[in-house]
Amino acid sequence: MATLKELSLADRLFLKAYPWRRIHPTPQANPDKSLGASRIALASSAGMVCKDQIPFDDTVRGGDPSFRWIAHQTPMEDLVETHRSQSFDHTGIAKDPNLALPLQRLNELLEQGLIGSINHRHASFMGSITAPGRMIRDTAPEIARGLLEDGVDRVLLVPV
Repeated sequence: MATLKELSLADRLFLKAYPWRRIHPTPQANPDKSLGASRIALASSAGMVCKDQIPFDDTVRGGDPSFRWIAHQTPMEDLVETHRSQSFDHTGIAKDPNLALPLQRLNELLEQGLIGSINHRHASFMGSITAPGRMIRDTAPEIARGLLEDGVDRVLLVPV
């Protein structure tokens, strides 16, 4: 993680002026299944899309609050990162999309018997949402409904 001194002047000024929200965290949930018996899904804020999907729209004021379902069997070479932020180096994700959507790592956990099963789809949305109201009101509940319908027990959030 970068220190403020390592960021550009523009990024430092942006962070200084940013209207950080105060939230009240949701109490921790106590899972009723062991990890080894749980169906797992991923949720990534890297703005990952499949090559045949519409990229996230970086012109939306406050950030694009939409999301994309990514099929678990999607080949890594078919994934494209469309994160709008220029505050981090995107090179690593371009070389290995597992850094932002670890599909292969999830397969390895399944092979090792550490998780019960993997959901057939995962959620991808845009990080760097500066106006999260629509994301909180519309997108997050829609993702949650879909994963609950799929029988997902636990979601691994991969923040970017």
